[in-house]
Amino acid sequence: MTVESSFSLLGTLTPQDISFVQTFENPVMSEFIDGAAGSVLVIGMITTAVLLTLYRGWKTLWFDWLTSVDHKKIGIMYIVVAFVMLARAIIEGVLMRYQQSIAVNDPGVLTPDHFGQLFSTHGSIMIFFMAMPFITGMINYIMPQQIGARDVSFPLLNAISLWLTAAGAALVMISLVVGKFSTGGWTAYPPYTGIEFSPGEGVDYWIWSISLTSIGSTLTGVNFATTIYKNRAPGMTLFRMPLFCWTSLCTSVLMIFAMAPLTIATLMLALDRYAGFHFFTNDLGGNMMNYANLFRLFGHPEVYILILPAFGVFSEVISTFSGKTIYGYKSLVVATMSIAVLSFTVWLHHFFTMGQGANLNAIFGIATMLIGVPTGVKVYDWLLTMVRGRIRLTTAMLFSIMFLVTFVIGGLTGVILANPPVDFAVHNSLFLVAHFHNMVIPGVLFGMIAGYQFWFPKAFGFRLAERWGKASFWCWSIGFYLTFMPLYVLGLMGAMRRTVEWFRPEYLGWLQASFVGALLLFSGFILLIVQLIVSVRQRDQRRVPAGDPWDGRSLEWSNSAPPPEYNFAVIPEVSGQDAFTRLKEQGKAYASPAAYDDIIVPKNSIVAPVIGVGAIALGFALVWHIWWLVALGFVTIWGAVIARSFVTETERVIPASKVRADHEAWLQQVRECATTPREQEDTSANVGRAEVLA
Repeated sequence: MTVESSFSLLGTLTPQDISFVQTFENPVMSEFIDGAAGSVLVIGMITTAVLLTLYRGWKTLWFDWLTSVDHKKIGIMYIVVAFVMLARAIIEGVLMRYQQSIAVNDPGVLTPDHFGQLFSTHGSIMIFFMAMPFITGMINYIMPQQIGARDVSFPLLNAISLWLTAAGAALVMISLVVGKFSTGGWTAYPPYTGIEFSPGEGVDYWIWSISLTSIGSTLTGVNFATTIYKNRAPGMTLFRMPLFCWTSLCTSVLMIFAMAPLTIATLMLALDRYAGFHFFTNDLGGNMMNYANLFRLFGHPEVYILILPAFGVFSEVISTFSGKTIYGYKSLVVATMSIAVLSFTVWLHHFFTMGQGANLNAIFGIATMLIGVPTGVKVYDWLLTMVRGRIRLTTAMLFSIMFLVTFVIGGLTGVILANPPVDFAVHNSLFLVAHFHNMVIPGVLFGMIAGYQFWFPKAFGFRLAERWGKASFWCWSIGFYLTFMPLYVLGLMGAMRRTVEWFRPEYLGWLQASFVGALLLFSGFILLIVQLIVSVRQRDQRRVPAGDPWDGRSLEWSNSAPPPEYNFAVIPEVSGQDAFTRLKEQGKAYASPAAYDDIIVPKNSIVAPVIGVGAIALGFALVWHIWWLVALGFVTIWGAVIARSFVTETERVIPASKVRADHEAWLQQVRECATTPREQEDTSANVGRAEVLA
């Protein structure tokens, strides 16, 4: 048997495609770095498997988590995926900054191809596999509780969405060990990403990982929107919903309509590459501008898919830690809806330089400037909420305040870029990189970290260590300014993005400052991990079983920490905005219900993990042209769907007697807890029953 025939069952995959083999055969620094990254992934997976075996965790992992359809557990798993992918993306960002800081009249440590893979994976991960899972997980966990629902409308679909996203993330991680990723950036513009200019597996990894997560996000949007429209508690009118629910609703609508163009674009690009179509080629009727328009029809609403949930987080955090009802509630709702609508009218500003004419550029430039108006309304409302409030500078509040300052700077540079002549001057420069990060890091990542700090006690029953959280905050904040403010200067000096080597020595100082800032950002991430470890070790001193450690204002704070699987023993009646604050003021927050009923909850299901494994197999097989595995993955996915249609018992009943016993025991515990004044929030005295101030 020849070598070629022995690998026929593996499609185009050969031993030379394994990163460790490449490192052995070509022992240069760039390959060593690549091999080390693959080694970390493999060692991490083996270590995880060993620990699960030693601590007998496989059964718990499978039955309590991987097969669960509980929205809260699904939300937590989304956020775990986000943190894992964030770790990789930050390391890649630091490595890119290091390469650029030493590559002035010097090739540095990375080859151009390796550098191209890094900026492609970094961007793709941060947008699709960090930010999207983070916001989806946050909405999953909080939104149903805020509207007084027991779960989302379609629990199994929720789990399937998670597993499709996880499958896409898995393909990106597999590319660390098997083959190479795309060098076409996170946007993957053809014709460069066509088969003529990018043969091999790299672009295919991008196509199938993005396609899977795009489909998952579309299904999530449908699920969330339906939940908000149909599952609200009695009395929870739209204009009584917390602002986080409003931003979740608008985000869901954006997901439904904005993810479709992305899915279509990736599938059309796949047809170009696999089947010889000419949608985006340079010849035979192809037009890459069709791809640019499809991608950016998704791309700019995507910015607000990410930022709007963070706006909701900031609204909740600022209101709670100012001890006040949010200022200008209705104006914030109108601003949120305005941003959602306007986000579909500005996509062309991403390619002012591509020849569509001055008049069209002017129209989209004006639309881009207009979207800053509702954003400005939000900033003023948040500031006015803090006026005369009893502000507590917790970690979550510090991230929110830093967001206000930093996001305004990013917004101003966005208005500058909305002017087409200015955009012509700095297009594709580091000025643009600085602006984009100036919006996404404070606008999304700071928001998600603030939400993580804010709602962690609700999810796990104990508070995070504020000392380490604040240390992380300062690293994130100083690191952000030190990393990206120099890029504005470099962009104005003419430095282009995605550049692996420089030939102008005057760039050196700015590049080195940016690298130091990247190290601080990485330190901020490490301190978040330290904070978690310290908090877990001290969890007995930090427990908040009563469930309300911050004097929360919305319904998620009205149940235990962590909440029961059914969220509410009795669905609450809502009489106004800030529903839980009203109940506390009326003395009804911890009153025993008049009666309890049986509660129906969905059963666990193996369908979602089977679909996820099938999706990984299908995507990997398409990348490497392993056609028998393509068929197997396809049959596995749809076989699971068809098999599910024959399952008739999909729910189980929790008896009213058990609900009563558990809830009354918790109520008795709450009544025995002393209320905690503001100045003792971060002490062991805080057991989750915060003092209510008039």
